[in-house]
Amino acid sequence: MAMTREELNKLKSAAQSNPPRNWIRVGYSTCGVAAGAKEVLDVLNEEIKAHNMDVIVKKCGCVGLCSAEPLVEVNIEGAPRVFYGKVNKDVARRIVDEHVCQKKLVENHIYEI
Repeated sequence: MAMTREELNKLKSAAQSNPPRNWIRVGYSTCGVAAGAKEVLDVLNEEIKAHNMDVIVKKCGCVGLCSAEPLVEVNIEGAPRVFYGKVNKDVARRIVDEHVCQKKLVENHIYEI
């Protein structure tokens, strides 16, 4: 069922009035999974849970930078929104500890700010 312009504008207004919570997205396309995205996703979920943080960790599709997979995008209030590339389990732990908890960027893995 198609939505009217008015319905779309209402959805847009509602989304803008309720800013998104803190979130982390893991590129989970074929190339991301082949490069280790499942393990990265698992570690991120474990670390967020261990720190008892209100952060949504979710999968997303292709980001378009296959050579840098696994890619992780982090949006945390009080810190810049960042794409990290070539993320492994250790880097995933650093992302939670340094970026999410301490609001510091994880050097040597930043692909875009």
